Amino acid sequence: MLIKSLFIVKIYFDMLTELKIKELEQKALDIRRSIIEMLSEAGSGHTAGPLGMADIFALFYFHILRHDPKNPLWDKRDIVVLSNGHICPVYYAAMAHAGYFPTEELKTLRKFGSRLQGHPHREYMPWLQTSSGPLGSGLSQAAGMALADRMNHWAEGRFIYCFMSDGELDEGNSWEAIMFVAKNKLTNLIAIVDRNNIQIDGRTDDIMPLEPLMDKWHAFNWRVIEVDGHDFEALNRAVEQAQAPGDKPTVIIAHTIPGKGVKEFEGDYKWHGKAPNKAEAAMALQELS
Repeated sequence: MLIKSLFIVKIYFDMLTELKIKELEQKALDIRRSIIEMLSEAGSGHTAGPLGMADIFALFYFHILRHDPKNPLWDKRDIVVLSNGHICPVYYAAMAHAGYFPTEELKTLRKFGSRLQGHPHREYMPWLQTSSGPLGSGLSQAAGMALADRMNHWAEGRFIYCFMSDGELDEGNSWEAIMFVAKNKLTNLIAIVDRNNIQIDGRTDDIMPLEPLMDKWHAFNWRVIEVDGHDFEALNRAVEQAQAPGDKPTVIIAHTIPGKGVKEFEGDYKWHGKAPNKAEAAMALQELS
């Protein structure tokens, strides 16, 4: 079983070449530009988190995930659960650039009748795994999927990736799920926490201090990997380590810069839940060019 597991990891993880990294950098840039365009067109939404997660989503959708945009309900695909549903502009943009739907549709974000609601809605896009909005719920949903997969011996080698925010760790139900996953040793579930240090009302350390965050996850019996969320090679290695056989689930704490790519937005919590106006969008797109 150990040999088979290692074989699966080797199949789905190629080393990142310099050329591949350049490709991922371009994909992340394309995703960031789409985020600005769609938010500006919508006139509302979240800016800082999506921009900060663009590198991670580029890596996942163009290198890590086992998926097929032409067959989005492929039964052996990896599963993505977006717990922090408010960063869905980066989710939608990554999927569109990967070929799930036309990039032109991105400009329908948050409009009446659009499939691209302000939080992901599975009824409108059935290839999404969950509808999300209430923070702190995603890890519980992912835990149920991971347990069901294991019980059913389903899609061997498949992983469930749960993307979370650091702010949602204020929610008690996050920690209930963290305990459940560890107790059941759901090693087919990998959590990725966006550690960008902001939430809608300010800095996370001011609202509800989380540190020592690594120690807390360790105490709940998880493997913990800290990584620069903008370093493709380090991120790729982190996911490889998370997929390696073991008896504990893994959380990757990815340190990101909210608003990454637009200096005027970077690190400013006020951009957590604000969309750029037309002038701000033009400035941002110029900087991202």
